[in-house]
Amino acid sequence: MSTLAPAPDVSALVARRAAGRSLEAPFYTGREVFDLDIEAVFARSWLFVAAEAELPEPGDYVTVTLGPYSVILLRDDDEEVRAFHNVCRHRGARILNDERGSVGNIVCGYHRWTYGVDGRLLHAESQPAEFDPSCFGLRTVHARTLAGLVFICLTERPPADFDEVAARIEPYIAPHDLRRAKVATQIDLVENGNWKLTMENNRECYHCGGHPELQCSLFPVYGYAEQDVPPVLRPAYDRYLQADAESRTTYESLGLPYEAIEELDTRTTGFRIQREPLDGAGESFTEDGTAACKRLLNDFPTPRLGRLSLHMQPNAWFHFLSDHAITFSVIPLAPDRTLVRTTWLVHPDAVEGVDYDLDGLTRVWTATNDQDALLVARAQQGIASPAYLPGPYGPTEYQVEAFVNWYATRLKAHLAP
Repeated sequence: MSTLAPAPDVSALVARRAAGRSLEAPFYTGREVFDLDIEAVFARSWLFVAAEAELPEPGDYVTVTLGPYSVILLRDDDEEVRAFHNVCRHRGARILNDERGSVGNIVCGYHRWTYGVDGRLLHAESQPAEFDPSCFGLRTVHARTLAGLVFICLTERPPADFDEVAARIEPYIAPHDLRRAKVATQIDLVENGNWKLTMENNRECYHCGGHPELQCSLFPVYGYAEQDVPPVLRPAYDRYLQADAESRTTYESLGLPYEAIEELDTRTTGFRIQREPLDGAGESFTEDGTAACKRLLNDFPTPRLGRLSLHMQPNAWFHFLSDHAITFSVIPLAPDRTLVRTTWLVHPDAVEGVDYDLDGLTRVWTATNDQDALLVARAQQGIASPAYLPGPYGPTEYQVEAFVNWYATRLKAHLAP
């Protein structure tokens, strides 16, 4: 006769987390921890949820589901991006059920309560004379835009450091003019692993030998300190140093900031940003490193700008290039299932089939995402084994340690008396 395993003592798990090692199995497999992650991390952090290009016109909307929460992102008539809880103020019905679309007003399909795109209740049939519609507008969610990227925070008191983070990040991203960009395509991929495994996998290139398409343009020395570069990677590292010196001259001539800022676990809204060269032609993520789109973002004078990469805790990473940008958002679905949404953005006047081939634009990261999904699934399977024990991080995995430390700090703050 089988018996259910006892629920883990989450506070004890967090308290005994060993620095420099992966987390214990329940962090990746337990329903109790998953629910805590939604409550303590995703409901209390600034989350990247969309590019402004996904909401090009007033009335355009996107819905986002995070655990028990459903949120409507909407561009209002003043062209500002707003966010609302997707819950009718009458009897709580889910209002918008599609992932995206366009509305004139927001109408609940249950009893036809009707809201404006500013969230105000406009119509509620058969109410008493004393009914005050101004008391029953949609409940708002904090929403911020940053250089064409949309962030939300579900808690009433969001982290106060977002303004400071935005001020440091925006000068890097703004030259890519994402507010005017358009969506070339968007691909959703469900990985069979815990969301933290998805994020950890992205935070290191120790495994990048498994990404042959990506390694055509990405120097395989990411995360290495010079003294740790193995002999087999020394030629690539020497090429990187030469390309980096040349790139810095270009960046400085164009007024593009490039120095790394790394505050992954020293603040509530952890981030890392840096502009650095690509291998090959140095222009884009393609097999030979040449630009995938002829029409460059913001009409840059040269395509050879390498990559501007941004990591943000807890759920996003980005690559901004001369010819396009790629956004990645991570949404937990279950303890062992995670949605990775990848969006490719191009110049608003770029024409598919003329300025870019969609397969050529997306081939490298589509292949890389598929390969990462397999690696994450294997990690989840191994961690679910009774034989699993937390293992040590190597020097090139220091950003994984920073992510896990940031995560553990968030849980400790939430669980503190």
